[in-house]
Amino acid sequence: MRAVRYESVHRDVWNRFVAVSKNGTFLFNRNYLEYHRDRFQDHSLLFFDERDRLVGLLPASRHNDEVVSHGGLTYGGVITDADMKSSPMLGLFDTLRAFLRQEGIRNLVYKPVPHIFHVLPAEEDLYALFVNNARLSRRDASSAIWLPDRLKFAKGKREGIRKAFRAGLEVRDSLDFATFFEIGSAVMRDRHNLRPVHTSDEMTLLADRFPDNIKLHATYAGDRMLAGAIVYRFPSAAHIQYMYNSDEGLGVGALDFAIDHVINERYTGLRYLSFGVSTENAGRYLNEGLIHQKEMFGARSVVHDFYEIELT
Repeated sequence: MRAVRYESVHRDVWNRFVAVSKNGTFLFNRNYLEYHRDRFQDHSLLFFDERDRLVGLLPASRHNDEVVSHGGLTYGGVITDADMKSSPMLGLFDTLRAFLRQEGIRNLVYKPVPHIFHVLPAEEDLYALFVNNARLSRRDASSAIWLPDRLKFAKGKREGIRKAFRAGLEVRDSLDFATFFEIGSAVMRDRHNLRPVHTSDEMTLLADRFPDNIKLHATYAGDRMLAGAIVYRFPSAAHIQYMYNSDEGLGVGALDFAIDHVINERYTGLRYLSFGVSTENAGRYLNEGLIHQKEMFGARSVVHDFYEIELT
């Protein structure tokens, strides 16, 4: 097996492989992966077997003498198709380690794709990490709903939905990312002293590139947006990338109404709905208030792991 550094000439081959992979999502499509390429030094790899067949991809970025899979994404391990099995994955990791050593890399930070985003079992890399003495360096607690057999919403969420219904609110698909991020920026600033990772311009760009995968479901009172959720749709799961509620929306259950719409109307044919992580300080601190809100919708924990392999 051999590893090859990604170059622009590989773009079409890369994107076609992601589209038929068993654990890839549109986040690994180069049109998404490169929207912030000015912030990351790309160090992605393609792996070819002895018959020169493409068998795996590693979306990655370089940070001095460390490679991360990928620094601009929540996760991003080796992407494979249905032909990948455990023994070839061990060979791929041998090739990966040797290649990175030759390039002067001292440490690999590896963030496997959580199983809820797999379309087929795809944890050959987890076994290879164990064999290669990888160290679990971080574990984030995420939350997800098993959509085929959803748990009942907590009483507070059911009451919020009733409030929104009585107030005559409506959930609609929207392309008004500017207003949504105005709400989000105010929420993040005033309640958490933070700001959203994306800007409205970036999300507009990404939604234009992936119109079938990125949707804004917003709650309106007439023409006024009160709350909403940006949802990323993957082959087997959906993920709530952002959800924000305005001060006005808080009083009338606007966000509860939007999330109920997402869970019980829009994505019922999928397996999971992910709410994302609720941990801080590299996973050591659990934001109990944040995760409680997600659990009130019936979500339960799924972990996002980080592993490290010393290459020296």
